Amino acid sequence: MGHSAAVWDFRAATEITKDWNGIDQVVLRTPQGASARVSLHGAQVTSWRNEHGEELLFTSSKTILKAPKAIRGGIPICFPQFGNCGSLELHGFARNRMWIVDENPPPLPANDSSGKSFVDLLLKSSEEDVKCWPFSFECRLRVSLTTKGDLTLISRIRNINGKPFSFSFAYHTYLLVSDISEIRIEGLETLDYLDNLSQKERFTEQGDAITFESEVDRVYLSSPNIIAVLDHERKRTYLIRKEGLPDVGKLFTI
Repeated sequence: MGHSAAVWDFRAATEITKDWNGIDQVVLRTPQGASARVSLHGAQVTSWRNEHGEELLFTSSKTILKAPKAIRGGIPICFPQFGNCGSLELHGFARNRMWIVDENPPPLPANDSSGKSFVDLLLKSSEEDVKCWPFSFECRLRVSLTTKGDLTLISRIRNINGKPFSFSFAYHTYLLVSDISEIRIEGLETLDYLDNLSQKERFTEQGDAITFESEVDRVYLSSPNIIAVLDHERKRTYLIRKEGLPDVGKLFTI
């Protein structure tokens, strides 16, 4: 698909509105009724609904819904770090910055645009960012919704001035599920993980699936590219597919 066709696809299938704080958000829709909302505050997906209008992402009722405070829920973008280390704020600053719609994104494979409702967002390093993290970068994010309602996020980080830097990155996804005791995660069997409740001590997963009886805060290492989250009470299964991100981040019960 050529660039002009991709732009037409974007205009036909998206809408820019205001969120509860008056901040611009992009609404993606499919003909079947699925939708996703992406705030320019943090490039954060704050809602993802299937064709029946059922919400699939969790947002805490206790969150402070006011910029620049990060929203606790949806899919926060963690960059240039995941976790809390060094002088940077928790999970980096990208989730607390205002992004812009990228009107001239670099080309992506044609099949990433075909039949999808999507938006490209852009964050460039600011003087404020350079003070706490002295590197120049461009961070791009494409959020797309297929005609079947599948949600995809693709990120690309560009080094602007050539000064080498290292970073960590995560999609800190909050899935909306029923009673946590009804949840089962498959695909992490036999993997090593770092347990953040035990000073990041390394263990090996022994169960045939992950279930929850108490708080869990782990990072599973070198995980497979497909993981299933089964919600028995709602008879719903989330399939999480990934490329380029080797680990599966923290799993919480609160």
